[in-house]
Amino acid sequence: MTEIIQHTSTRLAPFGESIFSTMSRLAVEHKAVNLGQGFPDFDGPDFVKDAAKRAIDSGFGQYARAFGLPETNRAISRYTERFCGFVADPEREITVTAGCTEAIAAVLLGLCNPGDEIVLLDPSYDSYAACVAMSSATARRVQLNGPDFRITDALLRPAFSKRTRAIIFNSPHNPTGRMFDEAEYQIVASLAKEFNALVLSDEVYDAITYARSHRSISALPGMRERTVILGSLGKTFSMTGWKIGWAIAPAAITNAIRSAHQFLTFCAATPLQRAAADALNSVCDDGSYLEELRRDYSQRRQMMLEILQEIGFSCVHPEGSYFILADAKGAGFSDDVAAAKALVKAGVATIPASAFYDPACPDRRWLRVAFCKREETMREAQRRLKAQPLRQLANSTV
Repeated sequence: MTEIIQHTSTRLAPFGESIFSTMSRLAVEHKAVNLGQGFPDFDGPDFVKDAAKRAIDSGFGQYARAFGLPETNRAISRYTERFCGFVADPEREITVTAGCTEAIAAVLLGLCNPGDEIVLLDPSYDSYAACVAMSSATARRVQLNGPDFRITDALLRPAFSKRTRAIIFNSPHNPTGRMFDEAEYQIVASLAKEFNALVLSDEVYDAITYARSHRSISALPGMRERTVILGSLGKTFSMTGWKIGWAIAPAAITNAIRSAHQFLTFCAATPLQRAAADALNSVCDDGSYLEELRRDYSQRRQMMLEILQEIGFSCVHPEGSYFILADAKGAGFSDDVAAAKALVKAGVATIPASAFYDPACPDRRWLRVAFCKREETMREAQRRLKAQPLRQLANSTV
């Protein structure tokens, strides 16, 4: 009998199992508190859940049009006007997707050809490189150096060439928590214009900021026409499982995005799209929810920083998002993977941040810790970590 050989495509074989799947599986195996995967362990607001229930009861059970329910596209346009400072045409410039991850895939599949290059700023969210590979483009990875993780022209310019199709720019940044400043924005914008490249601006954490408000790079002079804004409902409303995202771009670029999106998911879940419209309109009408969200996350951030520092970690203080980078090597571990394995056995799951780098030259110093968790979850993690001194855990991995 002929043996049937099954194997992964050469494009995706290097990626293997996602680090999030791996650490979540280990968390279950060791009954660990999961501070690894970036999803809240609390529910989103009732007014958003109630909107979904109304949508289900009102007959929003069939396919939406491929690029989004009209009311959802209009609400995203309002949100963009309110928080990005320009009006996006809801019919020609906005595409609703099954989460921001699908938006990234649709953008790259719709815009890239073999030989194109996409610049990634490492550490970068792991789906970026995988989506680049699926699009048959090539990733040009630039390593930002901790603990500051600053963008400089000297660091970024060598990655650009006549083959550069786009740079993926993420601020507030996962996993560092950086909110890149005006000088860094100008560097990215200047290089994009000089090399006629697009900027794919991942702004899913736009509402979760601390010292200052988020500003989209699309607001810089000359950037509106070459920026694709990638957004999501999940982080802002603590509904990551709903997978409602969007891509906003000039009409010609949007046509390319939709050409891929229609064959990926066709449309996002219709009742959740309808609820998303109500959620986005609510924060455009009344900013109190977003103010409360920032206050709440500021308290969670402070609590997690105190917990990590108390047990012996030095940390990068995040300016946005809901992640903290803890210095594994500074705490005595040989690298971040050894630290993550030791901590999960001690009952706390984290993410080794080397998963966010090019495997050829990763920075193996950092652990990513999520603080989008209830106080009792974080206190339980604190109790478990205090039960076994950090140096003892580090020595056990040597």
